[in-house]
Amino acid sequence: MADSIRDPPAENTDFQELEDGEDLLSESAAARESQPASLPAVDISTKSNGPKQESLFDEDTEDLFAEATEEVSLDSPERDVLLSEGPSPAITPITPPISVISPRIGHAHDDMFTHSSFDEIEEEEGGDSFDIHISVSDPEKVGDGMNAYMAYKVTTKTSVALFKQRDFSVKRRFSDFLGLHSKLASKYLHIGYIVPPAPEKSIVGMTKVKVGKEDQSSNEFVEKRRSALERYLMRTVKHPILLKDPDVLQFLESSELPRAVNTQALSSAGILRMVNKAAEAVNKMTIKMNESDAWFEEKQQHFENLDAQLRKLHASVECLVCHRKELSVNTAQFAKSAAMLGNSEDHTALSRALSQLAEVEEKIDQLHQDQANADFYLFSELLGDYVRLITAVKGVFDQRMKTWQKWQDSQMLLQKKREAEAKLQFTNKPDKLQQTKDEIKEEIEELEGKVQQGERDFEQISKTIRKEVSRFEKDRVKDFKMSIVKYLESLVQTQQQLIKYWEAFLPEAKAIS
Repeated sequence: MADSIRDPPAENTDFQELEDGEDLLSESAAARESQPASLPAVDISTKSNGPKQESLFDEDTEDLFAEATEEVSLDSPERDVLLSEGPSPAITPITPPISVISPRIGHAHDDMFTHSSFDEIEEEEGGDSFDIHISVSDPEKVGDGMNAYMAYKVTTKTSVALFKQRDFSVKRRFSDFLGLHSKLASKYLHIGYIVPPAPEKSIVGMTKVKVGKEDQSSNEFVEKRRSALERYLMRTVKHPILLKDPDVLQFLESSELPRAVNTQALSSAGILRMVNKAAEAVNKMTIKMNESDAWFEEKQQHFENLDAQLRKLHASVECLVCHRKELSVNTAQFAKSAAMLGNSEDHTALSRALSQLAEVEEKIDQLHQDQANADFYLFSELLGDYVRLITAVKGVFDQRMKTWQKWQDSQMLLQKKREAEAKLQFTNKPDKLQQTKDEIKEEIEELEGKVQQGERDFEQISKTIRKEVSRFEKDRVKDFKMSIVKYLESLVQTQQQLIKYWEAFLPEAKAIS
């Protein structure tokens, strides 16, 4: 049997934001700010999972990537546009990629439930389905200085009978999202349900937004957070149990939401919980659970390996994004150098070719920027989300181990009480024997009830985790398939556009005499 010793979950909601729930870790600055990339073959709305055009960029949904199947001739109109005498036309901004989370959700029970009804709740398969889509948009700075915070518009469109309307919007701040996650985790994590983690905090990134001027860096930080919040809500409502939670319904519908507590960065309560979690981590190292179920032993090892591999891949993709942006910067510098060389060249044809080369490189610079954003929004963010989700999965396995330990503790106490009862049979104090015996008998009956309840709790959480892992694996395969296909399509389209640019420039280079 394998020992089931778990590391504590990586996510830490105990570091709380000064005003807005921020982390002590900052995001690394991007090498070059750019507009978000997207896929031209997909109908992309303003509720997409990348940067919002209406808040950060000019709105333009024209397709950047055209098919490069026709050979460009000397008289081609495309060449005339590309090799014009005037300034190079700007690359059309690309709309961000759409959310990779399917809004399709199986029909659930319409009645509300309590914890006592979890045993009866089953996910219906093959029944009616309904649509629900949640978008987070219009980030707005409220207040000034360190007391400022960002408010986001949360819009829900759904046909679910749980909601009073089909289309409604509310305003929420980042700490409200943290408060929602905290409530859901406290209610569902200990009984085996996988609660999607809230987006990570960044105290440095948000501080720049609070006290700094609006610039590209701040806009990019706010956009990344908006996108992460949208994905978090979609993952939450996609869960058939969490969707029906009263706190989720209140978060999405109520115009007035109680202020989330204990979300400050260095609050005393947050520090205390951090110390308690460190103590729990030490305790878990001393707990050895004799796993009697081969399925759980296999799955725990599977998620440990998957976690390690996803972290490595995520780090590699983040490096790819940085290198792609560095390539964009270097391409832009090459374009400037080629333009300066063309201006100083006396040979007319060569000068014209160098100038056109500079224009081509400017367009390629934009392509590299767009592809870097596609790398981030379509691939890197997916990997980052699943690294945190697997941490949540490992968390429910830890809760199962705690439930088992509680059950074993009750059994040990019961055994000690029975031994104490047996010793009383050999005492020579009949005046106190009956009273003590009655007290021990009551304690034994109480402990027997706890042992039985502990066994039932362990069986129930094991059953719940099996269902949750099965649902998680299905969703994971769908998400990765959808995102990787879109990512590969973006790579293909980028290469096609590169070919088109160079094919249009080639006749100009050959014309040098």
